[in-house]
Amino acid sequence: MYKDESTRKPITVTTLAKMKRNREKFAVLTAYDASFATLLEAAGVEVLLVGDSLGMVIQGQRTTVPVTLEDMIYHTRLVARGCHSALLMTDMPFASYATVGQAVDNAARLMQEGGAQMVKLEGGSWLVETVRQLSRNGIPVCAHLGLLPQSVHKLGGYRVQGREEAAARQIIDEALALQEVGADIALVECIPAELGARLSEALTIPVIGIGAGPDCDAQVLVSYDMLGITPGRRPKFSKDFLVGHDSLHAAVEAYVRAVKSGEFPGPEHCLA
Repeated sequence: MYKDESTRKPITVTTLAKMKRNREKFAVLTAYDASFATLLEAAGVEVLLVGDSLGMVIQGQRTTVPVTLEDMIYHTRLVARGCHSALLMTDMPFASYATVGQAVDNAARLMQEGGAQMVKLEGGSWLVETVRQLSRNGIPVCAHLGLLPQSVHKLGGYRVQGREEAAARQIIDEALALQEVGADIALVECIPAELGARLSEALTIPVIGIGAGPDCDAQVLVSYDMLGITPGRRPKFSKDFLVGHDSLHAAVEAYVRAVKSGEFPGPEHCLA
């Protein structure tokens, strides 16, 4: 049964920080339109991410690199129409934050024209000044570390990051530096589960994991992956929650329950 969103308190960065302190996990899924936003929110998802993954699952691109700022504004606007209480986070697309000034201007457009409540940027220590200025301008920030899909050509493919201790330590240090200058959330992708646990312990801000083990403060998946409708091979860290359920709503509710209980991700979804 769908929840009455008119009685649900809005999820804010303060809400998520309190959930971390209380060791209460929260669920995140991608959304690209109003219908999916309504569905996911009604099933209990706390954060909706308008991911640049739309380039691959909506547009049929091979990577996220071709996605434009105009694409992200458009899809964020659509999701905002179906989002009433969940926190709405939007990816800043490839090369839209190459300089501090560009980042502030484009983040402002995502919030003013699209309705985003938080922006997500991929990168480590080189983004320290950018995150500082975004925070000073009242723009909530999610820092994305580990595997950076926008840098796939530089990385040489979609590879697990942070396996060696030096690389793991660098990710932790960069996350701490971004937290220090105002990042509100960290998202880590495709890292060993043990590193995901270390990050969640080291940071006071919530850590969202995708392929980062069960000890993160939250989990995110591409909604098309967790519903089994992504063309091609599903990532190892994902799971088709539609199996065994008779509706999309029931599948999303199952995902939310599994995240909150710690059942998902299981050992079979973790990376070494």
